Amino acid sequence: MKKLLFSGMLLACLLPCVAMAQSAFDGTWKIDVDKVKASTKPMVITLKDGQYTCDCSPPIKVAADGMDHPVTGHPRIETMSVKVVDDHTVVETGKKDGKTVYTETTTISADGKTATFDDISYRPGSADASVKGTMTRVAAPPAGSHALAGSWRTSSFQDASDNMLTYTYKIDGDTVTMNTPRGESYTAKLGGKPAPYKGDPGTDMVVVKMVGKVLQETTMMSGKETAVSKMTVSADGKTMTTVVTNKPSNRETTLVAMKQ
Repeated sequence: MKKLLFSGMLLACLLPCVAMAQSAFDGTWKIDVDKVKASTKPMVITLKDGQYTCDCSPPIKVAADGMDHPVTGHPRIETMSVKVVDDHTVVETGKKDGKTVYTETTTISADGKTATFDDISYRPGSADASVKGTMTRVAAPPAGSHALAGSWRTSSFQDASDNMLTYTYKIDGDTVTMNTPRGESYTAKLGGKPAPYKGDPGTDMVVVKMVGKVLQETTMMSGKETAVSKMTVSADGKTMTTVVTNKPSNRETTLVAMKQ
C-alpha cells in the first residue's frame, strides 16, 4: 500500500513537469541564407516579340510593354507588368488592388549563363522585405529572344532581410501558435480543422498536424492548397529543417534555420 501511495505521489509530482515540458519547436528561428536549397525543377521563360510567358503556377502570359496586365489564379497579385530595361535587364511588378505587392529586377550576365535577381515585397503595416539570389541557365533561349528567355534554375541566395528569415513557434498542449516580424500569424489545433492565417495576402487558412516528429503545415487560399511545409528539429535542438512543397507546381525548397 505504501508503495502504491508513493508511486501515486511521484506520478502527481511528475505530471506538471511533463505538461510544462517545452516543445522542440518552441522559440524563435532564423533561416541561414547560405543553406537554402531551391527546387531543381527549372523555370521556363519566353521573352520575344513583346510577349512574356512563364511556366509559373499558374502560368503567366502578358505583354512586355511595362504596363499592368491582368493575371488570374495568383492569390497575391491581380496584375503584372514586365518592363524590358535593356538587353540584359528586366523589371517585373506585381500588384493587387492597385497597390504594388512586389518588384523583381533580373540582370543577366554578359555571357548569358547566369542571372541575378533582386526581389522586394511590400505589405501594409510591415517593413519592406528583400531577397537576392542567382539563377543558372539550364537551356538556351530561342533565336531572337531576350537574354532572360530560356530555362533557369535558382542556384543560390546571397542575402535576405531579417523579416524574411525569422519566425517564432510555440506548442502548448495541442495548440500551435506562429508569428513573424512581417505580421503573419496563426493559432491552430494539432490535427484540427483549418484555422485562420493572418497577415499574408496569399494565405487565408492553415492545417497543422504532427506526423511522428515532423510538424506539418498545409496552407490554403480560398479552399485550395498553396504549400505543404514539413519541419524537423535536430537532435540537439539547435536547427530546424523545413521542406516546403509549393502547390500545384510541386517545386520544393529546403530551409535550414538556427534557434536564436
